[in-house]
Amino acid sequence: MATMGVFLLWFGWYGFNGGSVLSADPGTVSRVFVTTSLAASAGAIGALITSYIKFKTYDITMVLNGILAGLVGITAGADQMGVMDSIWIGLIGGALVVLAVIAFDKLKIDDPVGAIAVHLVGGIWGTLAVGIFGNLAGWNQLLSQLIGIGSSGLFCFATSWLIFFTLKRTVGIRVDEREEIEGLDINEHQMRAYPDFASKA
Repeated sequence: MATMGVFLLWFGWYGFNGGSVLSADPGTVSRVFVTTSLAASAGAIGALITSYIKFKTYDITMVLNGILAGLVGITAGADQMGVMDSIWIGLIGGALVVLAVIAFDKLKIDDPVGAIAVHLVGGIWGTLAVGIFGNLAGWNQLLSQLIGIGSSGLFCFATSWLIFFTLKRTVGIRVDEREEIEGLDINEHQMRAYPDFASKA
């Protein structure tokens, strides 16, 4: 199911990146499809190699996150990258996502599907990659990308803090201990999502 979900995301990414060109120019859109495909494929390979080095096993979940990291990484500059650029972006993105998952686990940050590793780390890497591999690559472009990352991060952090602080002070942002143990499916929806594995108590 997870693999099918990632392939559906990959397929949808062609519309996402292809539509970002904001034109129907066949050459530009075709280039985006090629760079998107190569980055996703290279992301899978980068994650596979890195996870094998770290864990001495073939971890399909890391490979799937590597595909997503490649897709996230290429998104910022899909129309600017060449063939080898997109491969490097995917390979590095795939390796970074494995290292990020390990780091977040050590920091005890609750990220069961690696979403922070894929989107935050992959997104930062992809944004920086525009300044390294893009049409206007250089120190000035890299600095512009860093400013963009910093300002976006500051805005998101401040906005999220304000929203969650307000929710915590008003309606609350956490269920009680009993609901945590029993699960939200039965408490919020009066049904069990996984009846074969759920406690009958």
